[in-house]
Amino acid sequence: MKSNDQRRGSVIWVISMIAIVFGLLSLKEAGAILFGSEAARTAAGSYVPFIVWFNFGAGFAYVLAGSGLLLMRRWAAWLAVAIAATTGIMLAIFGIHVATGGPFELRTVYAMSLRTLLWIAIAIIGWRRLCRGPARCVERSGRAP
Repeated sequence: MKSNDQRRGSVIWVISMIAIVFGLLSLKEAGAILFGSEAARTAAGSYVPFIVWFNFGAGFAYVLAGSGLLLMRRWAAWLAVAIAATTGIMLAIFGIHVATGGPFELRTVYAMSLRTLLWIAIAIIGWRRLCRGPARCVERSGRAP
């Protein structure tokens, strides 16, 4: 039978790997559009540049958060919350872009929705597993959590 610490570690390991792989894929896909050939940009269709740039930058944050979660660092729970919030904000801005008639691909709607839901889940799980309450994720007297 697994102890609570082993179960907590297993769940953290799974969400860490999801975050890291998702981050690497984000870097690869967004990087191909931003820095790749014209054929890559054409294949992307009506992509929204500010979303692609956000996804590229966020890919680094995903890998960092996933690595921090894997090492069971409390700051990674905070980073996951920040990623979830900024992704939600970008989804709202993207929604305004679409509502005002801006060009877009339907797959971007699905992808941004998935990103937002995924990071909300990672943030909740990371917070619950690493912090177990707000007092545990607050730095005190200059020491890192």
